[in-house]
Amino acid sequence: MNRRLMTILSTAFMVAMACSYLVFRIVRDRLGAPNHQVTRIVAAARDIKLGTVLAAADLTTIDISGAVPEGAILKASDAIGRGVLSDLFLGEPILNNRLAAPGAGGGLAATIPNGMRACAVKVDDVVGVAGFVTPGMRVDVLISGNPPGTTNTAQGSQVRTLLQNIQVLSAGTDIQRDAEGKPQRVQVVNLLVTPPQAEALSLASNQTKIQLVLRNPLDTKIAETPGTGLARLYGEPSATVAPRSGHGVRKDPRPAPHVYLIEVFNGSKRSEAKFASREDKQ
Repeated sequence: MNRRLMTILSTAFMVAMACSYLVFRIVRDRLGAPNHQVTRIVAAARDIKLGTVLAAADLTTIDISGAVPEGAILKASDAIGRGVLSDLFLGEPILNNRLAAPGAGGGLAATIPNGMRACAVKVDDVVGVAGFVTPGMRVDVLISGNPPGTTNTAQGSQVRTLLQNIQVLSAGTDIQRDAEGKPQRVQVVNLLVTPPQAEALSLASNQTKIQLVLRNPLDTKIAETPGTGLARLYGEPSATVAPRSGHGVRKDPRPAPHVYLIEVFNGSKRSEAKFASREDKQ
C-alpha cells in the first residue's frame, strides 16, 4: 500500500480518536450529576398529627443535594421532645417553624401563636353547628339575650354578632381534623382569639346565650350587622310596641270638646275665661 496513503489514514484515525475523547468528556460533564454538596437532614418517619410530641421513633434522615430548605433540622436531638404545630407526612423534611419552641410541649397549648389566646366556649349538642365544628374551621360568634337594664324592651330578646372570622382551635378534647369528615358531639369548643376578644367572649359566655355560625374559610370579609330584635321577626316596628295585655289605657272614641276662649277686661286688669259649647255639655 502506498506509504503516503497510510500516513493520511493514521493521522485521520488519531484525530478521530482525539475528537471522540473530547466529545465524550463534554457529554459526560453535561449529562453527569452535578457536583453539589449532599446534606443529611431530619425528616418524618411516618405520618405525624398536629400536637404530637416528637420521639426518636418518629424521625428519620434523608439526603438532599444542593440548597438546604430554610429552617431544616440537621440533628434529631433538636426535634425530639418538641410539639408538632401542623400535620407532617412520611418523608417530609421537618422544619423549625413547623415545631413548637423547645420546652413548650405538645397538645393544644403548643399550637397557640404568640399574642393569641385559646378561649373555651360551652355549647350544647343542638346549638347552631356545634356538632359539626372541627379544628381549623372558621366561625362567627352570635350572642342572644336582653340588653342590660332593659329586660322588657319593645324589641324583646335581641341577637348580635359578637365576633367574626374566628378560627376553631379544638372541638372538645380533639385538636385533630376528622379524616372522614364525620361530625362529633362536643360540649366545649376552643376558639383562637386576641386578648380583648377573649375578654368579650368570656363575659358573653356568662351573661348571654352563644351560637356558632360556620363560614367559608376563604371569606374573610367582616360584615356590618345591626342586630335583630324579636319584634322585627314578627313584622312589628322597632319603635314602641302597643301593650298587648288588657290593662292598657282605652282610647275615648268621643271627639274632643269645643272650647271657647273669652277675654275679660276689668279696668286695667285682663283675664281669660274658657267655656265649653252647649252641645258638648249635653
